[in-house]
Amino acid sequence: MKRETKNNDFHKNLKQKLDEFAYLIYKVTKIFPRDEIYGITSQIRRASLSVVLNYIEGYARSGDKQLKNFLQMSYGSLKETKYLLFFSEREAYITKNDYTKLINLSEEIGAMLWTTIKGIEDKLK
Repeated sequence: MKRETKNNDFHKNLKQKLDEFAYLIYKVTKIFPRDEIYGITSQIRRASLSVVLNYIEGYARSGDKQLKNFLQMSYGSLKETKYLLFFSEREAYITKNDYTKLINLSEEIGAMLWTTIKGIEDKLK
């Protein structure tokens, strides 16, 4: 618990963005083609949830090395989700407006995750 009180506003803001991102992904994927329910629809939903779930699980761990590992997995899942958004927009599964909104949010999240990862790396040196 002690860890979550450090930079509380930063982490609260990041958690809100992660939550918003996952919900927006679920919202836009509701209109994906029915034949993609077990394909890209499932994959992009799982990847977006993995971003927030790895973040949360990392902060539930006791060590900084474990936290860093989970944050790196979260960052990797974010990159996966971004590619799936790109693919979905090219296939016209999502609108350009939804794509832009989600990509912009993912860029903010990515920068915040990267800042956190780098801070932990500096602390571990």
